[in-house]
Amino acid sequence: MMARRLLLGSRLLQLRSRGSLGLLPRGLASSPKTPQHSAPQNHVYSTEGGSARKPSGRYPVPNKKDLPYDIVELMEEVEVKTGFLPNVFKVMSHRPAEFRAFFAYYNAIMNKETGSLSKADKELIIVATSIVNKCPYCVIAHGALHRIYSKKPALADQVTVNWQMAELSDRERAMVEFALAVCRADNITEEHFQKLEANGFDREDAWDIGTIAAFFAMSNRIAHFTEMHPNPEFYIMGRIPREKEKNDAP
Repeated sequence: MMARRLLLGSRLLQLRSRGSLGLLPRGLASSPKTPQHSAPQNHVYSTEGGSARKPSGRYPVPNKKDLPYDIVELMEEVEVKTGFLPNVFKVMSHRPAEFRAFFAYYNAIMNKETGSLSKADKELIIVATSIVNKCPYCVIAHGALHRIYSKKPALADQVTVNWQMAELSDRERAMVEFALAVCRADNITEEHFQKLEANGFDREDAWDIGTIAAFFAMSNRIAHFTEMHPNPEFYIMGRIPREKEKNDAP
């Protein structure tokens, strides 16, 4: 059930076909306006100040009443659909303009409808490169998303321990190798592209792999200095079958 809710929530970050506004997540494509929802405006997204839960990160999270309406609207929609609000939304809300820019580029590379990379491929790239960058938040959160999209509950964990020993297909291995070369700022040569092409990727796919590795290198570093913590919900997502699958199991 948790996995299903997160997938529904991720659809809120799909692109809108409104010209240049199509780069923004749902809820950010419209201009800020006066809030008309009935949610209490003194709600604090921060877990600090009396809560027993661990804070989202090192920087204070604004009160809902102090945030632009478009950001509040998106955060509320995500929280309703997923059952929890991923801490990246809380942390990035500290800088609203950067929040919008961050999720605009996220949408451009993660929700694009062209290219041969699947959602599971993209999440695998993030897991593999975030390990190199020592980012617990992205390894845990995107490992959860990989489990959901791939229906392979063990693969992200295998990659986390040692990607070279993981049960990767030749195609996945070539993709991860290229992503790691970009992540480590290796000298990228024609040989890198040839290995990709031998496994069914074209030059545009290579661009997609490279931009995901590059964007999440930035994301990893933001998570690092802000001390962004993974939500507890991410740890179990995609590991436990849904109740129906349990009942149908022999």
